[in-house]
Amino acid sequence: MAEKRLPSSTGGIMQYFDEYKSYLSLTPKHVIIATGVLVVLVILLNFINPFGL
Repeated sequence: MAEKRLPSSTGGIMQYFDEYKSYLSLTPKHVIIATGVLVVLVILLNFINPFGL
């Protein structure tokens, strides 16, 4: 008689998060700081050249 097999609990989706390690890891603090720097840079550039010419 054939053995009954139960379906996988993950629905066939393989999980790779244990193996994958990103070279660049950003924390929320880094994203907020980078956004602030970008905003200040855009404001300064608008004061230097207000019409974009």
